Amino acid sequence: MAGQSWKPLDITAQDIGVAATPEALIGHLDDLGGELDDLLVREKALVFRGFGVAPEKFDAVLDRLLPHRLAYVNGNSPRTKVGSNVYTSTEYPPEFTISMHNEMSYASRWPSRLAFFCQIAAATGGATPLVDAALWLESLDPEVREAFAGGVRYTQNLHGGQGLGKSWQQTFETDDRAVVDDYLEAAGAEWTWRADNSLHVEQPRPSTIRHPVTGTEVWFNQSDQWHPAALGDETAKALAQILPPEELPQYVTFDDGSTIPDEYVIQVRDRGLENAVDVDWRVGDVMVFDNLLVAHGRRPFTGARRILVAMTG
Repeated sequence: MAGQSWKPLDITAQDIGVAATPEALIGHLDDLGGELDDLLVREKALVFRGFGVAPEKFDAVLDRLLPHRLAYVNGNSPRTKVGSNVYTSTEYPPEFTISMHNEMSYASRWPSRLAFFCQIAAATGGATPLVDAALWLESLDPEVREAFAGGVRYTQNLHGGQGLGKSWQQTFETDDRAVVDDYLEAAGAEWTWRADNSLHVEQPRPSTIRHPVTGTEVWFNQSDQWHPAALGDETAKALAQILPPEELPQYVTFDDGSTIPDEYVIQVRDRGLENAVDVDWRVGDVMVFDNLLVAHGRRPFTGARRILVAMTG
């Protein structure tokens, strides 16, 4: 397996010769201008530490890092909107690891860049692991890479207000079916409205893509998170007694509809985590990273933890 050869670039006030204040960070980002794009492509992830950024200053920092923030439309994980296209990070119970993923890689449109802000640091744990997505692809067995070469097909079953998983109203941030239809048509999805006001969606997607600037091929799909095997043996067994796989809130197959073997998605999940580098949080830290070149996750934690996230196209 390939070894780790990358880590995000930490940037402190001392590193760049400015005061340790949020205003100095904002000024530095203004001075960088378009060079920030080049720096991100080269370093893949940047962590700004020790500038004392508070929640009321995060918007001003975001304006420099993510000039055109996106809403979390068609998102599949639970989170809360807390500002102008600013959200809490995924609200899964703290004892669970969130495996590596590129944000919204299952969708037809995904953010090119994400920014995280630490408002409350966990008492213990709670690191955000990052993995070089090219290294993740390289770390997989040739048999697995070949099996995924034809792409994957994601299935969503979104209830209309009551049921397992998220509703279509939560997912698309609207109560208007016509808005959802327009979104799905533009996405090239296949969908059906059912009599109980639920929505069935299928979307074929590639398993890897190439970065538009570097041309690097990277692993870019969430098959391991959408597959029943990733739920754990007991949960998967319990759900299998209630629903067939294709009726789960989310499910994934190979693009031709054939089943992805459990051992393949477990390998994908485990290799991503094994090759990841942990970013430990202190209050006020801000991180920005290229969503194609880097995948992210979450380590378990104790105590309170509040990480805010925003994204740009």
